[in-house]
Amino acid sequence: MALYTRESIERTKEAVDMVELVGARTDLRRVGARFTGRCPFHEERTPSFSVSAEHKLYHCFGCGESGDAIGFVSATEALDFPGAVEFLADRYGVELEREDEDPRQEERRRRRERLRALLERTTAYYERYMWDSREAAIAREHLTARGLGEEVLRRFRVGFAPAVGDRVLAGALRDGFTVEEATAAGLASAGRGGPPGDRFRDRITFPLADARGRVLGFGARAVREEQRPKYLNTSENELYHKGRQLFGIDHARAPAARAGRVVVVEGYTDVLALSQAGLPEVVAIMGTALTSEQLAELSRTATTVLLALDADRAGREAMLRAARGAAERGVELLVVDMPEGRDPAELVAADGVEAVSSRLGGAMTVPEFEVRRVLADADLSSPRGRDRALTAVRPLVDATPERSAVRDELVRMAADRLDVPAEYVRAGARSGTPSSFPAGGGASRPRSRTTASGPGVPRSEPGAARPESGAPRAYSGAVSADRAEGSDAAHAPNAGTADAAPRPAMRTVLDLAGRAECAFLAMCLAEPSLGRSFLGRVEDEHFSSAALRHVRDHLREHFEDPLAAPSPDDPTVAALVTEVAMRADAEPFSAAALRLGFLQLDLRRVERQQRGARQARDYGRQRELAAERDRVQRDFAELMGQTA
Repeated sequence: MALYTRESIERTKEAVDMVELVGARTDLRRVGARFTGRCPFHEERTPSFSVSAEHKLYHCFGCGESGDAIGFVSATEALDFPGAVEFLADRYGVELEREDEDPRQEERRRRRERLRALLERTTAYYERYMWDSREAAIAREHLTARGLGEEVLRRFRVGFAPAVGDRVLAGALRDGFTVEEATAAGLASAGRGGPPGDRFRDRITFPLADARGRVLGFGARAVREEQRPKYLNTSENELYHKGRQLFGIDHARAPAARAGRVVVVEGYTDVLALSQAGLPEVVAIMGTALTSEQLAELSRTATTVLLALDADRAGREAMLRAARGAAERGVELLVVDMPEGRDPAELVAADGVEAVSSRLGGAMTVPEFEVRRVLADADLSSPRGRDRALTAVRPLVDATPERSAVRDELVRMAADRLDVPAEYVRAGARSGTPSSFPAGGGASRPRSRTTASGPGVPRSEPGAARPESGAPRAYSGAVSADRAEGSDAAHAPNAGTADAAPRPAMRTVLDLAGRAECAFLAMCLAEPSLGRSFLGRVEDEHFSSAALRHVRDHLREHFEDPLAAPSPDDPTVAALVTEVAMRADAEPFSAAALRLGFLQLDLRRVERQQRGARQARDYGRQRELAAERDRVQRDFAELMGQTA
């Protein structure tokens, strides 16, 4: 599998205008050799965010976020490393080169590029036709009746396919595309015994794009009662796979990364209505079944997933199926209790965004939701019906944390509704059928604290862990060109080569601090002239885990070629050594980035020691550490071009 060359990545980083890039997210003003503004990663009143135009780095003196241009794009756009590199290359006009690309891979890549170009051309045509043609008036009226304004429709590039059967195909042929390519892109289909024609006719079109906004297909809705089917999607092909698609992910990824949550609904108009109402972190699964591929994409976007699917039985069953896969990906999955027979678009149209925000704020774990469902569906008029409900409720109660308010509330609710003593609900819970639902609704991580800023938009704690798609800020990894080209490997965590496979142990070890430490060690290898010195300076206290301390020791002993040395006995340490070495090979680092990485570790070391001193009430040590923290902050300021 081809990787982008280090030289082309370096050219991309050199081409970046860091002030322009960051300035698109927060207002910056020049102060001496640096630029300052309010931090885009946490709420603040006094600007503490600093950008070095010379070194192309950023650092927040408030929350500690630091990194380079690739890290900034990864965080703010919720992109993985290849996606961030390509984002910057597109923005600053740099051509990325691939290392040793197989001729067949190159042929497939060029074909996909042509198909995407054809889809982009068609999207623009459908857009123009929606707003410029009389024929599309019926579509405009239909969308207006749903409460959708022109601004949101244009933003999501909603269009209209004309009724005449070959306009798209004829235009594609004029532009040099072939019938085979139009068919492969899902735009043309063979007629019954006649020549091929347009697949979408007399329909509203919704472009289905990937996380980077590249159109892969269309969803199309009928505008007349007699049209069948009501919805028609692009058929599965080499670009479009329905099971991977999330409508609106290109618009939702950045708001979701900032909010720490993503809201999942069923349909296109639900996304449009909620986005128009001020809830931009919304995507649609275009049905009731959340697939494992969709869940993987969601986990790269935010740490918390709120399912706001229609409240019929099919929607509820889809929520329960999704919960079974959430725990494996470290995702907190919560269920929004939607009113029966009303979708989110209808709810916001009738009752306003406050009604939706209130329900999102009351989202519950899957065991909570399922207990309520069992009690709502139970036959409470007979002892046998109540016993059946009691049997179903016990393992669900058992799936909640012991001695928790959630468990006590469920026990009280079940006991009251079933008219039995609370002991009946608790009794046999441990011996009942084991629940397949994770206790926390699908996540082992704590639930993010939220505030009431904006229409129900939660914000992460300053400095809180973010989804992997947004971290680390100075990320380095094996850069797979084909990952970003839609190959199956793109859906595997940490996929960097054709043989790469998910490593659950790595996800467990590398939290936010661990990823920064891993990136620092990779920079030490990539910058050997300074790397040896910095490896000698980092102490045990600089690392948040014993595994990374062992990795540091291994690198000290085998600095020249850590992979050629005997592999450490601990498989976790061995995997981390491999990861660090691969990262070092994949991306060129600067000396400034290495110094910044060391200061990040040093600041975290001091803060950990400060917490220990406060717990021990060691006031003398607290004063010493306060002075150390001031010294580290001065070093940060000097590196960022700020006078101490």
